[in-house]
Parts: sequence; C-alpha cells; structure tokens
Amino acid sequence: MDVLRTPDDRFTSLPGFDFGPHYVDVDGLRIHFVDEGSGPVVLLMHGEPTWSYLYRKMIPLLTARGLRTVAPDLVGFGRSDKPAGRTDYTYARHVEWMWGFLQAANLTDVTVFGQDWGGLIGLRLVAEHPERFARVVASNTGLPTGEDGMSDAFKRWREFSQTVPEMPIGVIVSGGCNVAKLTPEEIAAYDAPFPDETYKEAARQFPVLVPAEPDDPARPDQERAWRSLATFEKPFLCAFGDSDAITRGADARFLERIPGTQGQPHTTIKGGGHFIQEDKPEELSTAIADFVGST
Repeated sequence: MDVLRTPDDRFTSLPGFDFGPHYVDVDGLRIHFVDEGSGPVVLLMHGEPTWSYLYRKMIPLLTARGLRTVAPDLVGFGRSDKPAGRTDYTYARHVEWMWGFLQAANLTDVTVFGQDWGGLIGLRLVAEHPERFARVVASNTGLPTGEDGMSDAFKRWREFSQTVPEMPIGVIVSGGCNVAKLTPEEIAAYDAPFPDETYKEAARQFPVLVPAEPDDPARPDQERAWRSLATFEKPFLCAFGDSDAITRGADARFLERIPGTQGQPHTTIKGGGHFIQEDKPEELSTAIADFVGST
C-alpha cells in the first residue's frame, strides 16, 4: 500500500487550532488526534470531508466542563496518513483502523460523539465493542443498510463527488453550514490536509461507501450492528440539527430501536446544518456535557 503524508508545515498557524498533535501507529499508518483536558473521555469523530479542525470551537467548551476531549483524524484525512489508492479504503477498514486507534490510545469508558461518517464508523465500534463505551451521542448521522435508499440530496452529493475535476474540500464544508460563515482562512484550513488531488482519495471514496442499495457489501455488517445496538442499554442521546437535508429524520430509527435512547433528553438543535459543529458549537457542547454529567 502506497501512503501519503501531508507535510507538517501545512498545519501551522491555522485559525482557532493551536492544539498540539498526538500520534499512534495502527497497521503501519500514523493516526493523528487532538487530546485536550482531563476527566471522562469524549471521543469526537468527524466525517466527510472534514478533519479534527471541525471541533476547534467545541474542544475548549468541553474541556471547560471537565471533560477530556479526544478528536482523531480518520485515515485519509487531516494529519493522519493517506493511503494513495481509492480501493485502499473500505467501510470495514475504516472501522478496523479506528478500533486500532482506540486500543493504541488506550481509551476506555468512552462517550462517543459521531456526526456524518463519524457516526457510521463510531456506531459500528459501539456495536462491535460495547464494553469500551459508556454512552453515545449521535448527530446528523445514520447506520444505513441499503434497504431504504438515499435522499435526493445525498444522490446529488454523491454524483458531484465522483465527477467534479477538483474536489473543493473547504468550499464543500462551507456549503454544508447553515448559519456559520466560514472565513477564507477557515476554508483554507479545511483544505490544508490536501496539497493536491492525490491526497483526496478517501474524500472521493467515502460517498460511494455509504450503503445505498440492498446488495451493498457492507449490509451484513450493518445488520449485525443493528442487532447489537438493539440490546444496547447504556445512555444514547440524539442531538440532530433541523437544517440538514441529508440526515433529517434519521434519528427516528435510533429512537425506535435502541433501548438506551429511552428517557434521554434528546434535542433538535435549531439552525444546525449538516456541519452542526460549525453552526451550533455552544448548544452542541452543552448537550454533550450535560448528558455526560447527568448519566
């Protein structure tokens, strides 16, 4: 497997992101993560096509509430290593890489927050290794099996991601915000991990890895995960934005099928677009911290 590593100088002087880097090695790949604060562990998992920069506004808010915040960069994103081939990336591999990360970083009794692919991967980890987790917060995410198809908004996004000659990462993130107005410097920070198109194979591949058809190769793993989550009685909170066309309403399935959702203070965050971490960091951080504190 050929692997690319973004030069470190791409990450200097990024606005709002002065956190020191931490690294672990998993299967010969270097995985980067932010690790700030002390107390109960909150694992902040990003999705497509972002990186831990997405959590720069939330990390200080959570640490101020007495929480240790750990925000890894998925393989292929941020400061983590980037396998150079599209076929190097599969759903199952992303799950295994993050399971390796949890073990290498020695994280236990974890509260996982997952948005977008951070939820698709994080929920698989919870289903496969429930003993590692104390509670779950799901936001603007899902665990599709391919049976229900995909929204028109997702289909348009997938088509765009596969046909655009140059994938404008920062512009995509900006467009997925509802109320936040990213500055040119912040947009550039989202572009920082990707010096050119060769570094974007993970970002290109993620949209086609979402199970969208009944014969998707990930379906058996997804169905197995749902069977496990149907027995998950630890606290499970939904905190979705009301302005995300791609995932709006996906929380209903969690509420119907996962026993840990019962009696929890689920919230719909007004004005929260797909990248709710940018739009509503204060409300989202408060929901997470209050949830940890009350359970």
